[in-house]
Amino acid sequence: MKEVKGYIKRKSMLYVTGVEYGDYTMNHVLGCAHGCNYPCYAFMLKKRFGQIKSYDEWIEPYLVSNTLELLDAEIPKLKNKIQSVQLCFTTDPFMYGYDEIIQMSLEAIKKLNSAGIKCIVLTKGILPVELAELSLENEYGITLISLNERYRECMEPGAASYQDRIAAMRKLHDKGCKTWVSMEPYPTPNLIEQDLCEVLEAISFTDKIIFGRMNYNKEVTAYQRHKEYYNKKADEVIKFCIEKGIQYYIKEKTITEAI
Repeated sequence: MKEVKGYIKRKSMLYVTGVEYGDYTMNHVLGCAHGCNYPCYAFMLKKRFGQIKSYDEWIEPYLVSNTLELLDAEIPKLKNKIQSVQLCFTTDPFMYGYDEIIQMSLEAIKKLNSAGIKCIVLTKGILPVELAELSLENEYGITLISLNERYRECMEPGAASYQDRIAAMRKLHDKGCKTWVSMEPYPTPNLIEQDLCEVLEAISFTDKIIFGRMNYNKEVTAYQRHKEYYNKKADEVIKFCIEKGIQYYIKEKTITEAI
């Protein structure tokens, strides 16, 4: 197991997110050891506001030591306003190899669930099987944009393997948990040639799929047919989900006028 770089304290934890499919969120870690090279929007945001100076600093995560105390103070004030809390939008709650972060995330979810608050989880790590013992209203998701491990090692060097992510999610699904997959940022063919149907089939057991294009990447916009490509792939996802009875959501600006 890996150790966090250090500890920080914050003045608040729960807040309304501006993400299109989100409600409330919490981010109890600063940084992310997965080191995604899409580039990572969270890293760019934190760097822009001076919270992180470099990529090397970003991949050495700091844990918010007063996370549980903040939740104890904030949950009673906000629980009637909250529909769900997402873990997390600017970090990963089950960061691969970081047991201390994983345990803090589990304790946070327990606190939220005990107040009747549903949690939505997204990770590039391994979803712990202990999640099956918590509220069945929770939703547990993984990010999956490929099945090619060489691509994963290039784009998500510190994250868990794709197959390990899928296997962990499958265990929760088989125990009756709600599961979902974020297929974002899905790459264009100039980054990797792959069969979308093959990726979809690997997660055909899940309850929901969210599909989105890759942004902030010059190689994507350099691919002259990227608009047409994403329109076509979004259509494939929709047709697959309808056929399999899977809920789906296509991120804004993924489908565009292909001109």
